[in-house]
Amino acid sequence: MAFARTVLGDVAADELGVTLSHEHLIIDSSIVEREWPHIHLPSVADAIAETIELAASGVRTMVDAMPIGCGGDAARLADVALATRCNLVASTGMHTVKYYAEADWHLGASAEDLARAFTSAIEGPAPAAGLIKVATSGPTPTPLEHRLFEAAAITVEATGAPVLTHCEAGEGGAAQIELIADSGIPLTRVVMSHTDKVTDPAYHRDLLESGVLLCLDQGLRQPEETARILVGLIEAGFTAQLLIGTDGARRSLWSTLDGDPGLAWINTGFRAMLVEAGVDEDSLDMIFRVNPGRWLGLSI
Repeated sequence: MAFARTVLGDVAADELGVTLSHEHLIIDSSIVEREWPHIHLPSVADAIAETIELAASGVRTMVDAMPIGCGGDAARLADVALATRCNLVASTGMHTVKYYAEADWHLGASAEDLARAFTSAIEGPAPAAGLIKVATSGPTPTPLEHRLFEAAAITVEATGAPVLTHCEAGEGGAAQIELIADSGIPLTRVVMSHTDKVTDPAYHRDLLESGVLLCLDQGLRQPEETARILVGLIEAGFTAQLLIGTDGARRSLWSTLDGDPGLAWINTGFRAMLVEAGVDEDSLDMIFRVNPGRWLGLSI
């Protein structure tokens, strides 16, 4: 039976319920605090408060997309999960280089060394990671990014874990697909994030035709555009490859930090927009529940 690896242990993949597939509940590092204080989210108490509102809206599972080692913290996520009874999935892997100090070991590591660290984070004792985050920062992958995708492939082979990618400004998806295919990672195990920052429907269709999944995660910032993209992709027959998230790494988005509209709005107001646009309940169930459950499922 397939299961998702959460910070509190394994959960049957078909029991995850409504799932948000690209979230940020904890981001805490000296680099983030200094350079981008608007995304500094160090507080377990704040995360618990916002997660309680998410749970009240019907959300049962969230993927925290900040990798361990550059601001993500599986132990603090476990505290949030214990207090809220929500399923939280932590990320291993790497983000873009701006989140790392020049001397950080990740930046000069071989693919094999990275893979050993990623595998240990997934296979280690709870709170363990449940997926591998990879990222590119531009249209042409750097040598480090090539090593990162190779390390992800080794880790997928060893653990069966799913992969989540960061597309800077939503772009670079085609180059990522080349890296994924060359590394041997099954495209159907990969979710690409932020692509709805690019509003050209042809871009999304081209990516989906490769077999990857897309997490449309800009609905809190640009609801009309993201809804338009999502409806068009459903009409084009790609419902089984679509997921939803908030990419809520902004203090200004959290209602419990006096922001607007609150992360829970993605499962209330945004969902209502989709219904108003003609999206049926079966399609919504696929996007919010079935597809993420299938993606997050391991069978090791």
